[in-house]
Amino acid sequence: MNFSNNEYQAVIIGAGISGLATAAWLDAAGVRVLVLESAPYPGGVMRSERVDEFLIETGPNSLLETTPHIGELIALASLQEQVAYPDGAGSKRYILRQGKIFPLPMSPPAFLRTPLFSFHAKLRLLREPFIKPAPPETEESIAAFVRRRIGGEFLDYAINPFVAGVYAGDPAQLSVRAAFPKLHALEQNYGSLIRGAIRGRKERAARAEKAKDRARMLSFREGMGALPAALHRRLREKVQLGASNVRISPAADSEFSFSRENEEPDRIWRITFETESNTTTWNEIYARHVVITAPAYHVPALFSDGPARRLATLRDVVYAPVAIVATGFRREQVRHPLDGFGFLVPEKEQRHILGTLWNSTLFPNRAPEGRVLMTTFVGGMRQPDLANRDDRELRQLVLDELRDILGISSAPDFMHIRRYQQAIPQYLLGHQRFLDLINDVEREFPGLHFATNYRGGISVTDCIKQAREMATKIQTELKTTEQMPNAQVF
Repeated sequence: MNFSNNEYQAVIIGAGISGLATAAWLDAAGVRVLVLESAPYPGGVMRSERVDEFLIETGPNSLLETTPHIGELIALASLQEQVAYPDGAGSKRYILRQGKIFPLPMSPPAFLRTPLFSFHAKLRLLREPFIKPAPPETEESIAAFVRRRIGGEFLDYAINPFVAGVYAGDPAQLSVRAAFPKLHALEQNYGSLIRGAIRGRKERAARAEKAKDRARMLSFREGMGALPAALHRRLREKVQLGASNVRISPAADSEFSFSRENEEPDRIWRITFETESNTTTWNEIYARHVVITAPAYHVPALFSDGPARRLATLRDVVYAPVAIVATGFRREQVRHPLDGFGFLVPEKEQRHILGTLWNSTLFPNRAPEGRVLMTTFVGGMRQPDLANRDDRELRQLVLDELRDILGISSAPDFMHIRRYQQAIPQYLLGHQRFLDLINDVEREFPGLHFATNYRGGISVTDCIKQAREMATKIQTELKTTEQMPNAQVF
């Protein structure tokens, strides 16, 4: 198939992990693809920076190998030799209760022995298999769901801190069906979370997937930013950085004719954007497929007509603000052994932080010899105003909490602060209306797709899985294997 310089089979808006992964799989299949990114660098918030010999993460700190797609993408990025796994410490996770941190029990014997939950809470768990499921159409918050099925103490000291660690969210506001669809499905399909967890293992094995509590966690020797950087190197000129004022509209038949017979005019998209070097350059390209991976609040401005009016509602997707505070200490300054992933803070403890990761315990090459690195998260939906405190206040707030919880004796060697006013999309009660909107727009405007973290999950693993599915869908629609016999098949 022949193309002119401004014709593409797929154009992807956004060079975060979703956009780069989708593009890498399409490119490997022989699809002519271009990624447009407004920032001067790829990866979105997934970046790693070396500061004063500490390796800090400005976004995600790790990902879980719950699906074979993770290994596939790492191979596409040629990063197999750079993968770093925890040495076993990552399996221990702590929860704060009454000023002390206790390991979260990961086995039935540990659960029976743990002081984290009372005898009454443990006894209450035995009722779970006998509680009737809610009607399928019921929309329930995570808090209401957990309280109904396993009790208030598990909500306070397991689910509440977990939700803060994943979403920086409030379980009373998040929809269980939208934010944790697998949890909702366990109740609907098996009538019980415990029965569903046991029976679901066979189904996951058939899909070659792993439960999150059994999947290996990984990063890279030079941090999570190594993955988008490597994908960018693979794609090279197929990623256009610094692309501003992007506008997308259906192309008129008279404007453009794809280099293929019998192409449907309403399935061609016209994309314009600006780039700058010494002067501003206006660009115009055309594509059969357009994949939106940009944040919800940016999407309406991408369209001047076509689906513009419909997509204006995406401005209402709520994002939690988060401040990320990386802190380095001399090892002897910290009394706690730091023998795990880190600790999470339940809202009931009335603290000023959401939790802290122990980066240098998890992965090598994070801190200089004799030093430790930890990352603390502040704000979220629980205390959004705290994320906006100035640097001096944030430093003091974090240090006061770490000194009290971990027994830190003196000032840190190093601190680094990064703020995000719109960090993590919240799958609140009513979020289904956004998912229905996206589904409707995709049906109404063939060739327009969404692969985003406000649809299908917010984790890096969720984004990679969604990117793989999107690439496969586009390849199938393009019938690439028939048109390009030498193309690599997924």
